[in-house]
Parts: sequence; structure tokens; C-alpha cells
Amino acid sequence: MKPEIYKEEGYRLMGAAFEVYNEQGGGMAEEIYQECLEIELELRAIPFRAQQELRCFYKGRLLKKCYIPDLIVLGGLVVELKSVSQLLPEHEAQLINYLRITRQSVGYLLNFGPKDALEWKRFILSEYIAAEKLAKMSENKRLKN
Repeated sequence: MKPEIYKEEGYRLMGAAFEVYNEQGGGMAEEIYQECLEIELELRAIPFRAQQELRCFYKGRLLKKCYIPDLIVLGGLVVELKSVSQLLPEHEAQLINYLRITRQSVGYLLNFGPKDALEWKRFILSEYIAAEKLAKMSENKRLKN
């Protein structure tokens, strides 16, 4: 059974991405889509952080090098944007590696490059879901006290 983590958040993100694609079409530079998606997320009051450093770990130790994803949406979705003719296995591997090294469980790979439709893929790393749920429960408990 596929985990339904961040399901509603994913719908909201994808609604914004489809709006950008419908408005701009395909084939522009990735930076254009990045800025347009940021505007669309703001218009929809969807919280995000753009180009913010995420800490990376190795064997439980913090690395000096950080990953800077295109977007972190709604506090937990790692979003990587592309504007290429088609997504390739190396794009998928890049996002999966980013999820693994940053210990995030859900990521979206959005490709605005194709002329006929927005190409996208959702990735879930189940090994980090339990850790995220515990962290959220701990945060909620802290806020209540």
C-alpha cells in the first residue's frame, strides 16, 4: 500500500504548477518557471521557501556542504524544477539522492520543458516517513504545552 503522506499538500502544489504551465506553456528557462511558481504559490497562500539550504548528513553527522533545492513547499515537499525535453533517470536519481541525504520523505520532480504537457513525478522514501511523523507529533506536543 502506498503511503498517503503529504497527499493534500501535493494536490495544492500540483494545482499551482499546472496553472503556471497553462499560463506560460512549455520550453522556457527553468529560472522563469521558478519565479512564476513562486508567484503562484504566493497567490494561493501556499507557504514555501525558495533556494534555502538544507542540512545534509553522513552517518548521523552534519556535513559542511548543503543542498539547495529549488523549493520546499508546505514545510515538507522537496521540489526540483527542470525545463528539459523529457525527464531522464539521472533527474530522478538526483531528487532521490537529495531526499535521502536531507532525510525528507516526499519529493516532486516537475518538468516544464515539454510543449504539450507538464511532466511530473512524485517520489516517496518510506524509510523517512516514521521519523517525520514523530517529529511532527513532538512539535505539536511542544506547541500545546
